[in-house]
Amino acid sequence: MAVTGTPAGALDPRDALLDHTIPAGEPWVGCLARGQVLRIVDLEGNQSVDTLFYNAANLEEHYSAADTIRAQRNLYLTTGSELRSNLGSIMLTLIEDTCGRHDTLGGACSAESNTVRYALDKHYMHSCRDNFLAGLERYGHGMSKRDLPSNINFFMNVPVTPQGALRFADGISGPGRYVQLRAHMDVLILISNCPQLNNPCNAYNPTPAQILIWKAG
Repeated sequence: MAVTGTPAGALDPRDALLDHTIPAGEPWVGCLARGQVLRIVDLEGNQSVDTLFYNAANLEEHYSAADTIRAQRNLYLTTGSELRSNLGSIMLTLIEDTCGRHDTLGGACSAESNTVRYALDKHYMHSCRDNFLAGLERYGHGMSKRDLPSNINFFMNVPVTPQGALRFADGISGPGRYVQLRAHMDVLILISNCPQLNNPCNAYNPTPAQILIWKAG
């Protein structure tokens, strides 16, 4: 599948070990070996891709928003950001970013948050938390809701106001924009291609996302 806006000299999708499209609103789970490169593509623009990473050799070690923010002294992720674990290890480095900013604070939508933020009748809407739990069940290894830390929202725009509040704003991504990450350890990837319909994170219209993985260079 063609990716628009790819810089000269970038990795060729034809050489990828995996090229998979996640349908709108669906989960995906997979593994990335140490040294391999992962690209997540916002195929149609303004699609939030909620993502978690775990140490494949020790699933109790996982991406930590707090450790990542503290280490980089920045609330947002972009090129050069190092994704830290709850044990302080560098799990992945964001080596290329054609969007410019990604959220670490907004978390994953759930039945409870949909009810509180929007309306009681939104309780039964599909959510990222549902997707994460479905992905964990698919993976096995006894993982459950207790294994869900705060996640990354790739391509999602969540400004922090001067008063410290979060605001779900119109996205700054566009069709074909992507993030590219290199793994520093073997990692389990858990993704919810966000099904949210009630705020601008998906432009009120969830769309597919693309996953590509290249071998270690």
